[in-house]
Amino acid sequence: MRQRSYMILSAFMLFIGCSSNEAPPQDESSKNSTSISAPSLDDGIIRILALGDSYTIGESVCETCRFPEQLKDSLIQNLSSGDPVELKIIAKTGWTTSNLIQGISTENPADNYDLVTLLIGVNNQYQGKPFSLYEEEFPKLLNTAIQKAGNDKSNVIVVSIPDYAYTPFGGGSNSISQDIDKYNSFAKSYCGSQNVTFVNITDITREGLNDPDLVASDGLHPSELAYSKFIERILPLALQKLAD
Repeated sequence: MRQRSYMILSAFMLFIGCSSNEAPPQDESSKNSTSISAPSLDDGIIRILALGDSYTIGESVCETCRFPEQLKDSLIQNLSSGDPVELKIIAKTGWTTSNLIQGISTENPADNYDLVTLLIGVNNQYQGKPFSLYEEEFPKLLNTAIQKAGNDKSNVIVVSIPDYAYTPFGGGSNSISQDIDKYNSFAKSYCGSQNVTFVNITDITREGLNDPDLVASDGLHPSELAYSKFIERILPLALQKLAD
């Protein structure tokens, strides 16, 4: 196991990422993903847009290990239509809700995605942003996600925030867990009021201290195994949405 001092320093760098007062740099993974420029909707391609932060970009795991890539691969394997699946990720380690809003504006993806996922908020908590900022900006991001899903809220999935208290870095902190619960409670309630699907995966990450295999090598982020458990809950919903 890495030394505690190194882990704290690396984790600090991973979470902070960039300042919300600056324009976020383009994520390298986004450069590698297909840029959608309003193609025809009847071309037989299923398009997924994943919005978020380090939990979406998959900090400290391989590119194919992060949950959006696992979702893409699982859809390819399970869709009876055999349609090709394209994935675009707009996410960066350290992003708050403010950073994600700016990142989406910079990338300006089309409004024709068949499925949009949204997972955001941990860096608002970690960086000590006022909770009122999340209350203001999460609804804006959800509305944007709906817009990018062709204004069809049934094609949006909001994923709960993992609890990093249950990692070697978090050390089982009750205050962290209480904060994460507060953020997730708001997101779940707001999604319910808007009739948008909310998927809870937080309990999976709360097994991280009991099962180290659920934590990535940095001692902070979810592992490939943890993300695969996310997909066990997300995939059935995604398949249902794409079948409707």
